[in-house]
Amino acid sequence: MKEENIILNKSYDFGIRILKLYLHLRKNKVDIGLCSQILNSGTSIGANVEEAVGGASRKDFINKLQTAYKESRETRYWLRLLKDGKMIEKKLAESFIRDCEEIMRILTSILNSSKGGKNS
Repeated sequence: MKEENIILNKSYDFGIRILKLYLHLRKNKVDIGLCSQILNSGTSIGANVEEAVGGASRKDFINKLQTAYKESRETRYWLRLLKDGKMIEKKLAESFIRDCEEIMRILTSILNSSKGGKNS
């Protein structure tokens, strides 16, 4: 039986939530540029994790996970902006931010262990 990959699953599920958020924002006529930013960074997290899992080398694996981490930080920024700009409900935004921060913690942990304990 294959072991479950937590970061792969969580980043994929987060991407699905981001897609739904994008549709919600567009339905509420939020600026397309802002909607595209959250869609791009939020779905890029899982795409980079997927690429990392299929990485050709340890260095490739680490580089892709670092990119996923950077995308998660960017996504958190856009989520905070949407919340503070009152474009999405506070409770919804906080749920997304919690999920995003959990992904960031998992990525940090994987990166630290992959680098032999060095800070990411």
